Amino acid sequence: MPSKPNILLIMTDQQRCDSLGCYGSDFVQTPNIDSLARDGIRFDNCYVANTICTPSRASIMTGKHLPGHGVYRLHDILPSSEKLFTCHLQDAGYKTALFGKLHVSGRSFERENRNPNDGFDIYEYAMNPHDVGGTYNSYAQWLQREHPEFFKTLDQEGRNVKNIPEEAHFTTWSAERTMDFIRKQKSVGQPFFAFMSVVDPHDPYGDYPIASLNYIREDKIPEPHGISEEDVHKLPEPIIREHEHSYLGNFHKYDMEDIQEMRKGYYASVAFLDKQIGRVLNCLKELDIYDDTIIIFLSDHGDMLGDHSLLIKGGYFFDECTHVPLIIKPPASVPYPSVVSGLVQAYDIAATILHSAGVSPDVIQKAMPDSRNLLDRTFLKTCRDEVYCLYRNTGIGDERTYFSPPNHASMIRTRKFKLSLYHNAETEPKGELYDMEKDPSEENNLWNDQMFAHIKADLLIKLCNWLTAQEISGLGSRGGEMFPDKSQWLNLNAL
Repeated sequence: MPSKPNILLIMTDQQRCDSLGCYGSDFVQTPNIDSLARDGIRFDNCYVANTICTPSRASIMTGKHLPGHGVYRLHDILPSSEKLFTCHLQDAGYKTALFGKLHVSGRSFERENRNPNDGFDIYEYAMNPHDVGGTYNSYAQWLQREHPEFFKTLDQEGRNVKNIPEEAHFTTWSAERTMDFIRKQKSVGQPFFAFMSVVDPHDPYGDYPIASLNYIREDKIPEPHGISEEDVHKLPEPIIREHEHSYLGNFHKYDMEDIQEMRKGYYASVAFLDKQIGRVLNCLKELDIYDDTIIIFLSDHGDMLGDHSLLIKGGYFFDECTHVPLIIKPPASVPYPSVVSGLVQAYDIAATILHSAGVSPDVIQKAMPDSRNLLDRTFLKTCRDEVYCLYRNTGIGDERTYFSPPNHASMIRTRKFKLSLYHNAETEPKGELYDMEKDPSEENNLWNDQMFAHIKADLLIKLCNWLTAQEISGLGSRGGEMFPDKSQWLNLNAL
């Protein structure tokens, strides 16, 4: 491996695993991402730290789980003391650049402020392709220059704009700016880290370029599966509230035709982002630096799309929401397995990138002790024993505020089982337990099945122990410590 390889991180927003051909989809064409998977490592069991953008991205960019960085909710602000892994890349001599969405703090903060330790030399940030305001909005500035008429339309209509023209699309802008940066760095000769961060296929689902419909098989898009609307009321009460009060409204508002229209738009957006990613990959090949560039493809969480009678994402841990695609293409000269089925966390990419860039292992261990190097062959033989996902009243409901009463939940996933605990559920069941080998679609909740009581107890203990360890390592003693010297020790013999 080159001592300081170029690194390209491509992150999508709200993308489920089953939206890619390399993960089994036959209803959306994704030849470029599929090609990347053939050239690299496809991780089949990557899980996020949270099901909402802000905490999940804060974890990915700091290499820490939620207690480590302190971002728990959608509109939280990353503490100023927290460093993104890009700071360490700068120290290692990399030129770092962002083109698109960051969202490690709430959007109201980021549209007017930079996170103090974001670690980007070039900061072309844009949060929302339908919002042209804000101090930091490089996409809007590009639109004003290159597509002024569409800028006016977007300014007036916002999220109501449908079928955004390909040439004016956020994902096109992100791809083109990424390519411009790569070309410039090739001529300079300095190693680079480029972060192409797009908002596709996040809702609203109708903003895909119309030609993208040519790359999906609408007749093959599956209908929603999983827990029926009749059976959803047998789930923990916080999930029922998400069913009735997601930020898209009550699930009852939508019929099957509505859901299929959402799915059509979602997968058309996936086909479009694949096309733009293909342009960036071709740019690397034309510059003859593709083989030696580490390329990582990842999403921050998934989307329910009507599965289990739920919409978008929220306070639950079904795989449609927690299980994301992860592909890593290492330098071509280094052999790796083509598929890794072990459990990994999305924030493992932080340590992976820093190890690849030659950052000292001691520095990495101190900065992100829980992040693992996914290009370590020894680690890849077994991966993690468990992965965890936390939800601390993170998202908003149909009133655009946090849920009240709050929903606090925690998940542990082992190779065989997934357990979800709803900490403040007032009625039974207060959790979920699924056998992920026999019931991968998570339809048979074993929480109250006495045959699995010992497994539930074991997993609850593991979850409790992990939460305690995270509290100690991530939070610690906030005010510091002043331990008395020996002269001040109590004389216990005098008692």
